[in-house]
Amino acid sequence: MPISLLPKLIFCKLTDITAEFLRQRGIELLMLDFDNTMLPYTSRVPTEELLSWIDEMKREGIWLCVVSNSKKDKAAGFCREHDIVCITHSRKPTGRGIHQCLRQFDVSPSHAALVGDQIFTDVLGANCAGATSILVKPIHLHNIWLKLRHVAEQPFIYLANNRRITK
Repeated sequence: MPISLLPKLIFCKLTDITAEFLRQRGIELLMLDFDNTMLPYTSRVPTEELLSWIDEMKREGIWLCVVSNSKKDKAAGFCREHDIVCITHSRKPTGRGIHQCLRQFDVSPSHAALVGDQIFTDVLGANCAGATSILVKPIHLHNIWLKLRHVAEQPFIYLANNRRITK
């Protein structure tokens, strides 16, 4: 796969993505980054909107799997509580966690997408694995390092702005 830092699709937030939208594109498996995609780094409490979205995806037959670089128990604990498969220590952008998820669900990359808030891990990892990359705005940039990383991502977001689905 060619290396690309441009997301295939851009949404404002995770919950803007619908099962119908995914099905229209042949996507059966949605891999999810956790921190700043599903929940802010600084919180363990999901919104009602997120919980409803998870229930809707499951009801509509979209498989969900959290693929997180985190080594903490926050993502795994959330996934246990909400019956979502979770792969931690995924080493994005390397393909380790992504390919592990694809094998576990027996899904080809062309029928999978990875949604996350970071160009240099989530988008690059999905693109290199052959999955559809979906970028969402980070929920909360709570420290200088996250803000600086986000500034460095802006040229790639600008170049891919025609791929934006929601404003």
